Amino acid sequence: MNLFKYSAPSIFYPLAGRLATGFAVAAVLLLVIGLYMSFFVAPTDYKQGEGYRIMFIHVPAAWMSMLIYVVMAGWAAAGMIWRTRLSSMMASALAPTGAMFTFITLWTGALWGKPMWGAWWVWDARLTSELILLFLYIGYMALESAIDDPRRAARACGLLALVGVINVPIIYYSVQWWNTLHQGASIKMSESGGIETSMTDIMLWTLLIMTFACWCYTIAVTLTRVRNTILERESKTVWVKEMVQREEK
Repeated sequence: MNLFKYSAPSIFYPLAGRLATGFAVAAVLLLVIGLYMSFFVAPTDYKQGEGYRIMFIHVPAAWMSMLIYVVMAGWAAAGMIWRTRLSSMMASALAPTGAMFTFITLWTGALWGKPMWGAWWVWDARLTSELILLFLYIGYMALESAIDDPRRAARACGLLALVGVINVPIIYYSVQWWNTLHQGASIKMSESGGIETSMTDIMLWTLLIMTFACWCYTIAVTLTRVRNTILERESKTVWVKEMVQREEK
């Protein structure tokens, strides 16, 4: 099976439409289940009380903010190496969703931090590096919109994404490298290769379901945004004109 054929916008466009629909349905179902479990099934934390429940939004958003940037940088690198138009389109489509999750991370962190730390914001290493990540997303989108030529914009944004990716491990390991107020990871690998967690099983499952909901949402929204970009950039091609004619009939 030749997967490289899907790098052609004309072949990827219909596939993206089918995938986006499926992932959108999965995202809605998982989100409903996850929110129900977050508010009504997960037990009250013995230290933080009911306020800890914001974790089920904050933690998946934080994970997605970092993951999306790494994937975005990967697509940008692929576009620079193989000069595939679709790769740069994918990187561009991921940026707004990554910025959204980073913004959610910062705000839910502030809402969680106020009752726990007594402050909405502190210049903590993890919080500061997460704020830098938001600026990187905004800078990527601003740079892309400032350059009219899509190819030049893709190269410039690709370089920015690759340089900025070094911030992701800084975010992840900040609580280990520096003395911060932010708590350490609740889920981590043990020396034996297993998974260690300080949460109950129901809390862990709720967190994972919310994370899968965010994944599905990201994929659905990204594919939809890519389809719109393809139509915009390929509007003068034969296959787009033929598709429009078929839809009008």
